[in-house]
Amino acid sequence: MIVVGLSGGVDSAVAALRLREQGLEIEGLFMANWEEDDAYCTISSDYQDALAVCRELRIPLHRVDFAAEYRQRVFDYFLTEYRAGRTPNPDVLCNREIKFGVCLEHVRRLGGTRFATGHYARRIEGPKGVELHKALDSTKDQSYFLHSLEQSQLEAALFPLGELTKLEVRERARSAGLPVHDKPDSTGICFIGERPFREFLNQYIADTPGPILTPDGERLGTHHGLAFYTLGQRGGLEIGGRAGYAEAAWYVAHKDVKRNTLIVVQGHDHPLLLSKTVTTGPAYWLIDTPIEPFEASVKLRYRQSDQRCRVSPLDQERLQIECHDPQRAVTPGQFAVLYSDTRCLGGAVIDTAAA
Repeated sequence: MIVVGLSGGVDSAVAALRLREQGLEIEGLFMANWEEDDAYCTISSDYQDALAVCRELRIPLHRVDFAAEYRQRVFDYFLTEYRAGRTPNPDVLCNREIKFGVCLEHVRRLGGTRFATGHYARRIEGPKGVELHKALDSTKDQSYFLHSLEQSQLEAALFPLGELTKLEVRERARSAGLPVHDKPDSTGICFIGERPFREFLNQYIADTPGPILTPDGERLGTHHGLAFYTLGQRGGLEIGGRAGYAEAAWYVAHKDVKRNTLIVVQGHDHPLLLSKTVTTGPAYWLIDTPIEPFEASVKLRYRQSDQRCRVSPLDQERLQIECHDPQRAVTPGQFAVLYSDTRCLGGAVIDTAAA
């Protein structure tokens, strides 16, 4: 029996539809991973949409609450990283710890042998086992968020949308009469959604004001706390025009945690915003752990195109990644995810970046 994770959106609905059309035995599972339910995080309405999809497909729907596990395994990490002045990507951790962690364990208790989701990615049987590949729709590919899965988790996964485009997904949902065929895509992670980010973060992290400086040490203003800014950020600096400077935008180039100082520069491609060498924390591998340097492609953030690089293993399973071209606003806390053509090799959290 295959259990399909149903979020109440069109992608997971069509994932279930495709498996149903193949004549497979399937059941739905709705995960509640956050306690609040408001205009930004609509758990109740999403659950009702999931129920409507299951009624249309004539399959049962289970509901399970992983809010406590989510806070412990994902949200606590999210806050710890922000307090350290880094910019985390909790969706990666959510996939490993929640969807293919505690949820996969629950799927097995239900009698499921496979867990299917609406991710845009491909699971391919290779000569040495299961491989993770990019989806055919490069604009929707989500392999970046799945790179830290363990091999056993990937073996239990199914990604029925890997061969489809988003337009094809919506058309299949419409043709099948699924009630969510025109439901807008969700954006961001559930506990933030479209809500003002700083307003949300302020509920957990207090303002810690400090100076905003140029690289030469000239003070331009006061920031609210390093947690509320990210490298490359342009808006929200509240420094406006300054006498003696061109009327050009200012960008966050560095966060000095020890001095609680924000360093800003003018120019979208200022040298202080560019890096070629990236050092990471311990890596997660979907291949045999490399021991020698090798050539690959890397994404240093989700929406980035593949960048050519040379990867060198370091001590304690860390990596040094030498990019062939300078990379803008490489951000500690984000993930460097490695590829060989369409195959995802693994990845690691970015620690530092240098020219």
